[in-house]
Amino acid sequence: MKNKAVERVIRVFQERGNGRYGDECVSQLEHAIQAALLAEESGASQPLVAAALLHDIGHIIGECDLPESDDEDLNDFHEEKAYQWLLVNFGIEVADPVRLHVLAKRFLCTVEPEYAHSLSPTSLKSFHDQGGLMSNDELESFRAEPYCQEALVLRRWDDLAKDEQKEIPNIEYFVPLLTVCSEAATA
Repeated sequence: MKNKAVERVIRVFQERGNGRYGDECVSQLEHAIQAALLAEESGASQPLVAAALLHDIGHIIGECDLPESDDEDLNDFHEEKAYQWLLVNFGIEVADPVRLHVLAKRFLCTVEPEYAHSLSPTSLKSFHDQGGLMSNDELESFRAEPYCQEALVLRRWDDLAKDEQKEIPNIEYFVPLLTVCSEAATA
């Protein structure tokens, strides 16, 4: 593996991916891989599969500890922490759905009130910590985002990617995909 960005992704997941976010039942690594597999199974584009894999990397790419329980403030701005790095190394088609996936949860809870009932307790708690329901101005701003539809699809995979019994490949399975996305972004 010669791509530095891909090497960093693999290293981050290997070193910090076993942590859990709040009271979630799966690790960050399991969650990322499950989300990417859901994207892949749905026939999503390569950048959107990569976005699904990387959507929560902001939780673990730095040195900050993950919240250990839902009693903590779960708004760590993870969608923003890795954004510039993702944009430079994987392109806007990967970075923007990642940047928007928290707003997508807030959007869905606002426009589909029953959607909130499908969230895990940790995701529901983080929804409130991340700002709760959107104002009309926030709704319009989100709708105007070029990658809002991709973020909404990603958000639904995010919600489903929490199966503690699901068998998953190792993170290296995604090296070819990440390499293609990274090379396209940096060409």
